[in-house]
Amino acid sequence: MDIIKMFLEEFEQEAQTTRKMLAMVPTEKFDWQPHPKSMTVKALASHIAELPTWITYAVTTDELDFGTEPYTPKELKTNTELMAFFEASLEDGASHLTAAKAEILSEPWVLRNGEQIYSTFTKGSLIRHTLSQIIHHRAQLGVFLRLLDIPIPGSYGPSADDTNF
Repeated sequence: MDIIKMFLEEFEQEAQTTRKMLAMVPTEKFDWQPHPKSMTVKALASHIAELPTWITYAVTTDELDFGTEPYTPKELKTNTELMAFFEASLEDGASHLTAAKAEILSEPWVLRNGEQIYSTFTKGSLIRHTLSQIIHHRAQLGVFLRLLDIPIPGSYGPSADDTNF
């Protein structure tokens, strides 16, 4: 199987699960956080929603330098805005991945802040890392929602709340 096609299939599968989880995030709980060192629900959900754009970075750039491109989180006020942002991020990542050639996946990619290098990847491993980050942060969000007593959907099987699986 072509590796780009494999990434696209996994990307779509994870998007379906992530979409269900993000849809459960209540706007009125955006500022809640389980611990002072934890992100707020809004920060975590917004980060999950933006992660598909990292696939675009992987296939269209050789690095991301926060020294020249400071990170500014998207300001979202409602779950409707969150879901629209996620859908736009999905479209962005999928369209760029669809257009990518497998040959670029072995090229290097760097995450930095000026001279300080945070991570180095191949472009293919950055795509894999991005998918893993979506899964990881989605699981965190599931814990946040559980602590708020909000029923969570199943991911790779039914959740304790999911009776329609």
